[in-house]
Amino acid sequence: MKKDFSQLKKDLNEFGIELTAEMEEQFLLYYNMLIEWNSFMNLTAITDFDEVLKKHFTDSVSLIRAIPDLGEKKFKVIDVGTGAGFPGIPLKIVFPNISVVLLDSLNKRVNFLKEVISKLQFTDITAVHGRAEDFAQNKEYRESFDLCVSRAVANLATLSEYCLPFVKKNGRFISYKSEKVSEEFDVSGKAISVLGGEYENQVTFELPDSDIYRNLFVIKKKSATPGKYPRKAGLPSKLSLIHISEPTRP
Repeated sequence: MKKDFSQLKKDLNEFGIELTAEMEEQFLLYYNMLIEWNSFMNLTAITDFDEVLKKHFTDSVSLIRAIPDLGEKKFKVIDVGTGAGFPGIPLKIVFPNISVVLLDSLNKRVNFLKEVISKLQFTDITAVHGRAEDFAQNKEYRESFDLCVSRAVANLATLSEYCLPFVKKNGRFISYKSEKVSEEFDVSGKAISVLGGEYENQVTFELPDSDIYRNLFVIKKKSATPGKYPRKAGLPSKLSLIHISEPTRP
């Protein structure tokens, strides 16, 4: 039975994006693979077609609210803790001009992502297996991306320690949040500054034709992240920088 993409088309129109036949075909293939692989491994708790379109696809592409010229430049993007490929793969479908690295710590998920990349015949996108704490110390990845995006669930200070080291000077880290984060920033601001970032913008809205609240928190990279960050694997999540009065020494 043919799937109805009319709501996704309407959603993307609200972002100033036209859903082409090629995009629709790619989204459908991605959805079918997501459901197939989800039957034998944990990729997503959301499986209903319309919900996946809204809560995964539309939500991922909403990044354009924070980066309006996303479709106009060849941004180099890393998606940290990508899981089943959100937001990286929907972004690549809609904005083929960007280059993307999908980073995840679970090899089974990375194998799924590699299969999706192959089936969708993508170019300029790779899926890599590893921890952000390790990859951010690799010269190939450290401070080499225009944008770092993450839908991962963690406090802003922890996410910033994982993500800001990947971002080049004047680049941006964008955290997708489903809750209001003004209070979270109040306690994370010092950690963000220590990591070389500064608050730039906070874009709040509801996903089109829904009551789903979304907050895109934009942090600009103003200076190089000190080499001691991120700390060794596990520490950023166990002991957030907001609980440390002075930066730790390696």
